Amino acid sequence: EVQLVESGGGLVQPGGSLRLSCAASGFTFSNYAMKWVRQAPGKGLTWVSRINSGGDSPAYADSVKGRFTISRDNAKNTLYLQMNSLKPEDTAVYYCYIWGTDYRGQGTQVIVSS
Repeated sequence: EVQLVESGGGLVQPGGSLRLSCAASGFTFSNYAMKWVRQAPGKGLTWVSRINSGGDSPAYADSVKGRFTISRDNAKNTLYLQMNSLKPEDTAVYYCYIWGTDYRGQGTQVIVSS
């Protein structure tokens, strides 16, 4: 059974940082590209970032470019999203997905507020 478990969210002040993690199981993690998607309150899902199976060629939405860094540790079956210089508009539930599928975790809440 495919499982994706996000963690690391929380309340942070503007300008702060958080590191999200996504622990994967039930499939060969190293074979799949992965992505982060977020959903702001009252809004739809928005793509944030993706990374290929080997951990290179990251891509980012313009809204987070230069502030967020996606990475993965295939030995630990874990995907990461380092978020720096957070803004109130980054407030959302963040989900990790297997690229090209509808598999996702339960999400982790990020609130950026003073």
